[in-house]
Amino acid sequence: MSSGDVTIEYLNATYPGKKVYLVGTDPLIKSFLEGGIHLVETDPDIVVIGFDTTLTYEKITSACDFIRYGAIFLATHPDINCPVENGYIPDVGSFCAMISLSTGGKKPKALGKPYGETVEMIMRRTGWKKEEIVFVGDRLYTDIAVGVNNGSKGLLVLTGEADMPAVLHSDIKPDAIFEDLREIGSYLC
Repeated sequence: MSSGDVTIEYLNATYPGKKVYLVGTDPLIKSFLEGGIHLVETDPDIVVIGFDTTLTYEKITSACDFIRYGAIFLATHPDINCPVENGYIPDVGSFCAMISLSTGGKKPKALGKPYGETVEMIMRRTGWKKEEIVFVGDRLYTDIAVGVNNGSKGLLVLTGEADMPAVLHSDIKPDAIFEDLREIGSYLC
């Protein structure tokens, strides 16, 4: 279940039938269409910023203009960087910071991790209780925070963004810390 799934469910529950301008990759656009979201290129009620490796100046300009003229501003998730093989590339949080600066400080409602909507969606779809859900990830402020701040568990893997100094200086404390996914597998067996 992705932050896109959480956003689709949120839009259908909170803003059914509203027109949405989506900044995102083709697979995200396809998911929104399959989820019944009414996507438009002009005059939207809502602007949703998602991860987009095809981001253009034109897309950002349109999003800013729509938000300036009153469109609701949402983000699929707040991640600042996306890990790639040789480092990081900007992610949704970075895109939204740029848009916020350009629109006079308008900030999005972010969905996905670390917000409660993610845990609620998983509970609805699986029938599990929040205490039975474990989130595994490499980011304290999203992957781990979604678990520990919403009554579930958060297992940190030190293969990405977070390292031990970050853990020591963070208010978000994982339930357990592992060097890699293989170590989690050994722990669970």
